[in-house]
Amino acid sequence: MDSTGQGGPDAAQRQVAQRRSARDFSDPSLEWRRVFAETWGTFLLVLVAAGGGVVGALSGGRVTLGMMVVAPGIMVMAIIYFMGSVSGAHLNPAVTLAFAVRRNFPWKRVPGYIAGQAVGGIGAALFLRIMFGTVGALGATLPGSGVTSGKALAMEVVLTAGLVNTILGTASGARNIGTNGAIAVGGYIALAGLWAAPVSGASMNPVRSLAPDLLRGDFHTSWIYVVGPLVGALIGVAFEWVLKGKPTAAGRIAAEGTLDVGEADGPKT
Repeated sequence: MDSTGQGGPDAAQRQVAQRRSARDFSDPSLEWRRVFAETWGTFLLVLVAAGGGVVGALSGGRVTLGMMVVAPGIMVMAIIYFMGSVSGAHLNPAVTLAFAVRRNFPWKRVPGYIAGQAVGGIGAALFLRIMFGTVGALGATLPGSGVTSGKALAMEVVLTAGLVNTILGTASGARNIGTNGAIAVGGYIALAGLWAAPVSGASMNPVRSLAPDLLRGDFHTSWIYVVGPLVGALIGVAFEWVLKGKPTAAGRIAAEGTLDVGEADGPKT
């Protein structure tokens, strides 16, 4: 607090950032850029996540499971750094749903985000099919050997709940952009894959799983990777309410992005 009791420079800067974000968020002319960011970001995520399985099959074992599951986490980390401030870097319909249910993200924007994510994911799977055919089941996520559908579903529910808690938790603390969000979310995805990929594939993302299934024409396990992440997202939101209570302004910034913040309320020279 300063001598006026109103808070120091950091508090004032946070208030300005929140006003900028709210003004930016109300500008519909920038929505195309946010949707493009979700499309491109999801393309890159699915390219790496599914591509790991494809290249692993082509490499004859030189690409290990550890490599394949850590790569998507690192990619998500990079995506949050380079475009998290544009769209919030959801990259996943389950995450968009979680932000909306959490009341940090308006429902009217959900269809556009999910459409962008779907286009990006399918585009990545199409690129892989053109390049390599359907080698390695096109990087599809499948229950592990001897793992029942019920066990794979339960694993996807639990993993996604943890992912959503990680995203919402870092968002409410310091926005889902920059160092905190990137390391926490990317690290969680890599960690989940390292121990749970042999069980369910550790998808946690309906688009990541549906895109390869669509391009290879096999949907017999697709329901697991739609139902599991969506149910897990809802559980994660419920846990976030228990842990943090009502949504915060910082969480809204993470969900909405902060486009053009330097052009509004900035110092005039």
